[in-house]
Amino acid sequence: MAQVLEFKLPDLGEGLTEAEIVRWLVQVGDVVAVDQPVVEVETAKAMVEVPCPYGGVITARFGEEGTELPVGAPLLTVAVGPQAPQALQATGGDTAGSGNVLVGYGTSEAPARRRRVRSASLANGTAKEPAPAPPVPAPAAVPVLAEGPVPVISPLVRRLARDNDIDLRQLSGSGPEGLILRSDVEDALRARTTPAPAPVAAEPAARVSPVRNGIRIPLKGVRGAVADKLSRSRQEIPDATCWVDADATELMRARTAMNAAGGPKISLLAVLARITTAALARFPELNSYVDTGAREVVQLDHVHLGFAAQTERGLVVPVVRDAHARDAESLTAEFARLTEAARTGTLTPGELTGGTFTLNNYGVFGVDGSTPIINHPEAAMLGVGRIVPKPWVHEGELAVRQVVQLSLTFDHRVCDGGTAGGFLRYVADCVEHPAVLLRTL
Repeated sequence: MAQVLEFKLPDLGEGLTEAEIVRWLVQVGDVVAVDQPVVEVETAKAMVEVPCPYGGVITARFGEEGTELPVGAPLLTVAVGPQAPQALQATGGDTAGSGNVLVGYGTSEAPARRRRVRSASLANGTAKEPAPAPPVPAPAAVPVLAEGPVPVISPLVRRLARDNDIDLRQLSGSGPEGLILRSDVEDALRARTTPAPAPVAAEPAARVSPVRNGIRIPLKGVRGAVADKLSRSRQEIPDATCWVDADATELMRARTAMNAAGGPKISLLAVLARITTAALARFPELNSYVDTGAREVVQLDHVHLGFAAQTERGLVVPVVRDAHARDAESLTAEFARLTEAARTGTLTPGELTGGTFTLNNYGVFGVDGSTPIINHPEAAMLGVGRIVPKPWVHEGELAVRQVVQLSLTFDHRVCDGGTAGGFLRYVADCVEHPAVLLRTL
């Protein structure tokens, strides 16, 4: 007789205690293999796929898309065992559990395409359906407005439409080939708030303010985690900022020469990261954090370099592990890998935590300067503005040079202005005269 096992939302690590269901990857009646991803969830760290540690037949799912569940809450039930439907046996799948309960990790190869259960006995009409899961309270029914072959840029846009009762089938996407973007859904929400000639049903109180019209966006998931971290940084860290303009002409020429020599192209961010790690080796006070309980400054002997990345889901800070031990080629490759993972929402919690210093290249947004909030609990953040042609006195004459503004926001508890200024000046010297960096290679 088949045994029905319950799979609960696993411990996600990194202190995470809950997750929101973004998208179910399986349906009731599907056959799943051991460690096959069954649901996509969003935590405060990232959006990840959860693999099921059992192989068998899905008999029940718990929670609609958009539902937030605590760790340990039931996700689904799976029928396993020697009497499992023959459809599972035909796949050669393993019905034993893997024991794996960590998000994003599995022990099997890519799972076979799922198939709906229909055993031979059922086809002959001589047997009943597989034993159902133990009775559980059914989740509250919600109208499914975003199902079907509607081209949507991401599950988050689909969820935004569902939460606000927007029928995606009624929208005309402004993206490529009619792809529905977040702006399309937001335009529909704004149109809804326009006064109508006849009375219309009021918006749900949870979404629209009774005082004025507008869109209410919950601070949860990644956005909520960022908000909490920035608030904590402002409350705990007495920060200060210093900045300097630097002539980046020679740095740009050096990068061009490196890329002309053949081999993988070196990114500007990688060159700046290499300068940053060299500066931290000279000024280790800035590669630290404050242990408030012990009233101690903890200086670290490794550099896990975070870099700010703007995505559709908001600001994230992926971390390059052991950046101090990487050359420019290795840094370029790792920046590219993490940036792509950030864009697709597949960063793991481990890739978003543990940073010791952050490099913020806000110049990509076309701005010259910024005074960012430190990524708590780090002690400093180096900001890099856009590199643009400007008048500059070079070798005693006025010339047009490639100029960049550099800024350093630092925790005044870990060092004074002299140390911070020395760090920033060294970075600027390396930008203006890349040969200075050779002394630390």
